[in-house]
Amino acid sequence: GTGSINSDYKDWEWSADAGERARLLQSPSVETVPKSGESQGNGLGATSALGAVFIVVNAALGAGLLNFPAAFNMAGGVAAGITLQMCMLIFIIGGLVILAYCSQASNERTYQEVVWAVCGKVPGVLCEVAIAVYTFGTCIAFLIIIGDQEDKIIAALVTEPEEAGSSRWYTDRKFTISITAFLLILPLSIPKEIGFQKYASSLSVIGTWYVTAVIIIKYIWPDKELVPVEIPTSPSTWTAVFNAMPTICFGFQCHVSSVPVFNSMKQPEVKTWGAVVTAAMVIALFVYTGTGVCGFLTFGAGVEQDVLLSYPSNDIPVALARAFIILCVLTSYPILHFCGRAVLEGLWLRYTGVTVEEDVVRERRRRLLQTISWFLLTLLLALFIPDIGKVISVIGGLAACFIFVFPGLCLIQAKLSEIQETRAISWWAQVSYGVFMVTLGAFIFGQTTANAIFVDLTA
Repeated sequence: GTGSINSDYKDWEWSADAGERARLLQSPSVETVPKSGESQGNGLGATSALGAVFIVVNAALGAGLLNFPAAFNMAGGVAAGITLQMCMLIFIIGGLVILAYCSQASNERTYQEVVWAVCGKVPGVLCEVAIAVYTFGTCIAFLIIIGDQEDKIIAALVTEPEEAGSSRWYTDRKFTISITAFLLILPLSIPKEIGFQKYASSLSVIGTWYVTAVIIIKYIWPDKELVPVEIPTSPSTWTAVFNAMPTICFGFQCHVSSVPVFNSMKQPEVKTWGAVVTAAMVIALFVYTGTGVCGFLTFGAGVEQDVLLSYPSNDIPVALARAFIILCVLTSYPILHFCGRAVLEGLWLRYTGVTVEEDVVRERRRRLLQTISWFLLTLLLALFIPDIGKVISVIGGLAACFIFVFPGLCLIQAKLSEIQETRAISWWAQVSYGVFMVTLGAFIFGQTTANAIFVDLTA
């Protein structure tokens, strides 16, 4: 059967023991059983189908929704934005199902280990590097979001008039981001394990839903001071639609954490998983669409990249939404950093050929160095890149790789590995689907990355 896909990948030059780092990349909300031939397919996981739906929704929803109204503006209006989402959602769900199929076939339990086992060494390394870069960029975006929300909160609290040109040092954006990061984020990022973070995930979900509710209510009952604005109904150019793709990919990217979720289910079956991810993505679609449509129709062409910045500072419900977003980001940064650090640790162990057991003594020193270096670099970049849209335009292209390219490669390689005397029509259809996914993902990655480099970063 397909269980022997690239079964010899552990014989490569790099240390196979370094594969232990794979378990680090699990969602903190997921408890999985150890990988073994005996446990595979016996339904030893603890997560029900309904529980898996909420975990996937939790993984998909996040601070990325703040950029959706601006994405609708870039796409050229409500009709273009919704159509683009619906088209991409088909492939987003397809990618999640493919990953579950390949995880079951290769008996691997995390995203990057599935790519290693199914596609081989080179795609496996590229996948790990992409995960590290993606998590690094997302951490930068999180710090920018903190600065955005704190600016508005401080503006509401500091009401005394200031002389022209004067500025309080303690209200400066660079200071507020730095002090928040050093006091709250850095201590949460240093520990070796992050199991305690799973208790914060429910707050993040509540915060996300609250932000969406506030944006919808503010559209239905707008402030009297709100000045009517122009509402674009069509894209400025046909290529402008593609500028919304990074935001959509960034928002719906839950694929990296989906493999552990699938393996944590009581009955990890591909058919059941298809229903789970379809339900989860439909829920995420409603949340993102509600936020995008209502935020866009409220502010039109003048909407900020972070939609909450478009609302006045003294709006109390919006101020509470800002507090929820800050809390969400404070708990999400350590998780993303943990994932990125785990991949870097795995790459280091593979490169040096040192086993996990032999390297325990130096692990703490290396972890501190990795954490502090990661933290300082993300903080420095966040202080000098004030626009979250520019960061998302870069990492959104990488999100397309996780959604389209790597799942497509896995499907192609999995089907090519099957031993068949004749190729059925379904076999050719699945291979063609995989090729299309890789092509689409490469196009999105290339187009958004080129746009980010030549338009956003050089502006």
